[in-house]
Amino acid sequence: MKIHEFQAKSILARFGVRIPRGEVATTPAEARAIAEKIGSRVVVKAQIHAGGRGKGGGVKLAANPAEAEKLAKAMLGMTLVTHQTGPEGKVVKRVLIEEALDIARELYLGIVIDRAREAAVIMASTEGGVEIEKVAAETPDLIFKEYVDPGTGFAAFQARRLAFKLGLSGETFKQAVKFLAALYKAFEATDASLAEINPLLITRGGDVLALDAKMNFDDNALARHPDILAMRDLGEESPLEVEASKFNLNYIKLDGNVGCMVNGAGLAMATMDIIKYAGGMPANFLDVGGGVTEEAVTNAFKILVADKDVKGALINIFGGIVRCDMIASGVIKAARELGTKIPVVIRLEGTNVELGKKLLAESGLDFHSADGMRDAAEKIVMLVNR
Repeated sequence: MKIHEFQAKSILARFGVRIPRGEVATTPAEARAIAEKIGSRVVVKAQIHAGGRGKGGGVKLAANPAEAEKLAKAMLGMTLVTHQTGPEGKVVKRVLIEEALDIARELYLGIVIDRAREAAVIMASTEGGVEIEKVAAETPDLIFKEYVDPGTGFAAFQARRLAFKLGLSGETFKQAVKFLAALYKAFEATDASLAEINPLLITRGGDVLALDAKMNFDDNALARHPDILAMRDLGEESPLEVEASKFNLNYIKLDGNVGCMVNGAGLAMATMDIIKYAGGMPANFLDVGGGVTEEAVTNAFKILVADKDVKGALINIFGGIVRCDMIASGVIKAARELGTKIPVVIRLEGTNVELGKKLLAESGLDFHSADGMRDAAEKIVMLVNR
């Protein structure tokens, strides 16, 4: 689950991470009042679930409260397009009004889970304020990493080592060490999957603050954090992804035109790969999981074909825990209710596969059966292109 910058900063501040003074506004008048309260130059920052806001015109400096009000009026309601929103962009519904600080250096700091190491990794770089992916691709030697042993936690010497590599010294060095420790504490305590500070600001006076903040959280742990779950902004999420979450389905919208329904993340990745290998483009990642019910399958199929970009559907199921006949029944029920017109290719293997195929064959619906993944991918790509 993602949250807004102002929400991430409120969480980090509870753990001792230093942030600039600021408040969120939903009207131009509120923006002016907050700027007056801060009493100095302010930055008006659009709040959407995407990076690259500055380049898209979503971060502006205001010299006084009147200018802050004017900028907020222009931003609120605008459709902000960045490299992370896609061409459709996102509508700005709130802005963060924050004190403007004197910038001496912009650094990068982030924490993610390294699944290969089965541990959190803290990354730091002197190249803050730009896309870290670009730094990793072009100058990977400028990214410094410290892996955290889950048994012992983030050690003080690791924080000091990162601060040294960032070229910090004196009081700034001490602040950075405390900042790193506080950030990791927040990451661990909230079951976060990402905590990113870009840029990490060093002021002309040597203070260390989080100029920006991004946090994502493990959905499976949200039951332990009702306060964080309450921060979920459904308006920032794809309507189809929100609908899928109601049935515990894993759905992610992609850019292609072939809808994919599978059971298991590994099979989902392989299915998307083979669709591309056959010359097609997957329109989504839709994993119904291992313990799926007929009702969930029915709703999964409805979600799949509700995407206007989907011109054909590939259902690729390996029945281990889940039964192929149950998958077939759910798809038949949904297809009848919807009067589906797009081509549907179905590949079933595993538990009750013969019964599942029989149900599909006797349904009277225009399903296309496939033997194996390659056959399924080639058939759906051919039908979509036709």
